[in-house]
Amino acid sequence: MAEFTMELNDEQKEVRDWLHGFAADVIRPAAAEWDEREETPWPVIQEAAKVGIYSLDFYAQQYFDASGLGIPMAMEELFWGDAGIALSIVGTGLAAVGVLANGTEEQIGTWIPQMYGDATDVKVAAFCSSEPDAGSDVASMRTRAVYDEAKDEWVINGTKTWATNGGIANVHVVVAVVDPDLGSKGHASFIIPPGTPGLAQGQKFKKHGIRASHTAEVVLDHVRVPGSCLLGGKEKLDERLARAREKARKGGERVKNAAMATFEASRPAVGAMAVGTARAAYEVALDYATTREQFGRPIIDNQGVAFQLADMRTQIDAARLLVWRASWMAINGKPFTAAEGSMSKLFASETAKKVTAQAIQILGGNGYTREYPVERMHRDAAIYTIFEGTSEIQRLVIARTLSGMPIR
Repeated sequence: MAEFTMELNDEQKEVRDWLHGFAADVIRPAAAEWDEREETPWPVIQEAAKVGIYSLDFYAQQYFDASGLGIPMAMEELFWGDAGIALSIVGTGLAAVGVLANGTEEQIGTWIPQMYGDATDVKVAAFCSSEPDAGSDVASMRTRAVYDEAKDEWVINGTKTWATNGGIANVHVVVAVVDPDLGSKGHASFIIPPGTPGLAQGQKFKKHGIRASHTAEVVLDHVRVPGSCLLGGKEKLDERLARAREKARKGGERVKNAAMATFEASRPAVGAMAVGTARAAYEVALDYATTREQFGRPIIDNQGVAFQLADMRTQIDAARLLVWRASWMAINGKPFTAAEGSMSKLFASETAKKVTAQAIQILGGNGYTREYPVERMHRDAAIYTIFEGTSEIQRLVIARTLSGMPIR
């Protein structure tokens, strides 16, 4: 087990500085353009692929960093550059993690390379879980997968929403109901290969923020996939369903849903994204406050501005520490007995919203214009309190974990 530390080692610092340079030199100069265009920034993703950032190897190295700090450090630096472009770069990772967590070795080796493509022909992937009537309430999922034993195929019908890269992905990973009687325990994940008939992009959403990241509905109309596209395989699924049915029959103790456990473990990464955006806005505000003069002196000479900046930096550092603690716990198998994953995501996301709003206030009228990046950062920050579990859901998870009560 790696000791918890707040000091990056030399190798981590080298990676951090490399990512920071890419964010400063490639992502930031393109941020305003792709925010206005509301399109996937393919040229930036290709540049990330050329230098090795957009690749399975890079994310695997960070994910398996024994300190747990590889992923949060990478997320912070990329999202410091720009949240929309960074999400376009890291969004494929959601689908890749789904396959890594649930797939067989053969499935991992077959499908993950197809998610990324290569530097000359980049691809993206989509993880499709949320539905119009089933966001936080995963037990209400309606997308159904039915097994056709005669053909060894699964037939999938339903509509997914809020899917990053949905419809433009080379590979889609879709969560569907295979046994409605088991609620969230009756779900399974499926690979939808490129060009599969019946899968189509629905509505593409025009968003308040992270506009360089493609978000859309995915419609599945009698989509047929081979049995080999069931992640983990049918034997493993049948065993899991049998255990769930037996527990339900006996009225056994409630088992934590696997998808929710995965979300809890991944929430620190979202917290790190929020830290990156908050840090970026703070740095703009600090620079502005030290150079902008009113009444013959820099505005930071006024306590009203200086104290805001002090609070902003304190909250950012506190958020980072919560993220790092949860990330270290996750990689070392420490149980989140106080919902530390949700704590980190909750505090960091709320901090990003608050800090970006304060940055606009410090810049005054300039902060409200698109001549300065803080208005875009403020729009981007709004998503952190919504996706991968709203702030309200995080508080619910924390309260239930602390009390052991089924708080509603």
